Amino acid sequence: MEPTQEVLETTAVDLGALLDAGDGAVVTLVAGGTRLVAHRAVLADRSPVFGAMFRHDTLEAFNGEVAIADMEGPVLRQLVAYLYTLQAPQLPSLAPDLLAAADKYGVSALKARCEQHVAAQLSVETAAAAAVLAISHSCTSLRQAAVNFIKANVAQVMTTRGWADAVRTQPEEVVTLSQLLGSPPAESSAPASADGSGPQGDRGRTSATAAPPTAARTTPPPDDSAVSRLRSLPEKEKNSRLIQAAKGGAVTELQTLLGAGADVGARDDGESRWTTLHWAADKGHEKAARCLVEGGADVDARTSGWQETPLHRAAYSGHEAVARFLLEAGAEVDARNKTQSTPLLLAAEKGHAAVVQLLLASTPYHSARNQWGRTPLHEVALNGHAEVASALLEAGADRWARNNEGNTPLDLARQKNHQQLIDMLK
Repeated sequence: MEPTQEVLETTAVDLGALLDAGDGAVVTLVAGGTRLVAHRAVLADRSPVFGAMFRHDTLEAFNGEVAIADMEGPVLRQLVAYLYTLQAPQLPSLAPDLLAAADKYGVSALKARCEQHVAAQLSVETAAAAAVLAISHSCTSLRQAAVNFIKANVAQVMTTRGWADAVRTQPEEVVTLSQLLGSPPAESSAPASADGSGPQGDRGRTSATAAPPTAARTTPPPDDSAVSRLRSLPEKEKNSRLIQAAKGGAVTELQTLLGAGADVGARDDGESRWTTLHWAADKGHEKAARCLVEGGADVDARTSGWQETPLHRAAYSGHEAVARFLLEAGAEVDARNKTQSTPLLLAAEKGHAAVVQLLLASTPYHSARNQWGRTPLHEVALNGHAEVASALLEAGADRWARNNEGNTPLDLARQKNHQQLIDMLK
C-alpha cells in the first residue's frame, strides 16, 4: 500500500528536525569556519557524490570529516538544509554559489531552481557573471538567457565591473562567451534529468523536475532592425506588449520584445497580477512558454490573488503539452495555491485526463488534500469524471479518504448520483 499523504508530507520536516538535533550524526562537513554535523545516510541518499564518497574506501568515509575548500559556510548551510528538507531556500543572493554547490554534489533539482533564480535576476551588472557561471556549470537555459540579454545590452554590459571581473578571473569562459555572442542563439540538446529520476535523487521528484529544457528555438532569432525599433519604447509599453504577445502565443514578437529589453517577469494590471508565463500556460501556448523560459521566466512565479503557479494554470485549463514542458523546466509539481490545491487537484476537478496522467507520473501525492480536505478522487466523484477516477485508483489514490465533512469519494458520488463512479468506488 502506498504511504499516506500525511506520512509523506512529514518526512522532510522530520529530517529537518534531525539536522537541528544532530542526534546520531556520523559525519562532519567543514567549509571555512563552519562545521556542520550531518547524517551520512541522508547525504548519501540525496547526493550521488556523497553517496559514492561514503560507499568507497575514501579518507572522508574513514575519518568522518569532509573538508570543502571551495565553499563558504552560508552556502554549505543552505545546501545541507536542502538535502534534509528538499525546500529550496529563498535567498536570491546565494543562488549563484548554491548553483555551483548543487552542481558539484549532483543535486540537479536544486541546481535547476538556482538556475531560475539567477536568470530572473539578470541585469546589466550581473549578466556577465551569470553567463560565465552558466558556461562553467553547463546550465544551457541560463547560458542562453544571459547571452540573449548581453546581446540586447552589449555596450552597457561590457563597461561594467561585472564584465571586467569576468575577464580577469575567468578568461577561458569569457572566450567561450565571446564566441556565443557572435553566433546565432539557437541551440539544441536533450533536457538534463533531475536528481529525482534515480535512486539517489530527491524523494518525491522524478525526471519531470529536470533542469530547464534546452530545445532549439521554435522560430528564427528576431530581426535586429525590429529589436532596434522597439528598444526606444517606454518600459511600461514594452512590458504591456510582451503580456499581450504571451496571451496570443506570438513567439516572434516575444523574442523581439525580450531582445529589446522587455521584462520577462512583467505582470499584468489585473487583481491577480499574472506574469507572461501564467498567460502562456493558461492559453496553452507551448512555444511561447518555451520562449519565455529561455528568456529567464520563473516557472514557479505566483499570482497575487490565488497564489497559483503557471503549472496550476496549465493543469486547470487542460493543456498537457504546456504542463509537460513546465515540469521538464523544473516547475514544482506539488505547489499549493491559496486553497491548498495542487495542479493535480485542479486537473482532476476539471476532468483533464491527459494532464492527470502526466501529473500522476510526477508526484507521489495522489491523495493530497485541499483546504476542504478533498483529494483528487473527491473532486472527480463530485464532478463525475470516471476516466480520471480510474487513473487515480490505478495510481493508488485513497478511496476511503474523508474530507472535512467526513465524506468519502463514494459518499460524494452517491450524493451526485454518478452511477459509474459509484460502481467504481464501492
